[in-house]
Amino acid sequence: MDRYQRNGHAVYDIKYHMIWNTKYRYGVLKGKIGRRTRELIRQGCQARNITILQGSVGKDHVHILISCLTSLAPSKN
Repeated sequence: MDRYQRNGHAVYDIKYHMIWNTKYRYGVLKGKIGRRTRELIRQGCQARNITILQGSVGKDHVHILISCLTSLAPSKN
């Protein structure tokens, strides 16, 4: 079931699919570095009250599907 959020004037369900690539798509996100990357993403999202719906760390990129408040803009945070 979808998770809808509400404020005083609206009902909304905002989801962002974000992808980060390493420079030149070098495969450096494996082993300890990949685990640390995952840990840092979780900590950052928790600090900003962002819900991680799905995510994966590949050897050269990170995919993440998040849900957040309307007051947070991906280009600003």
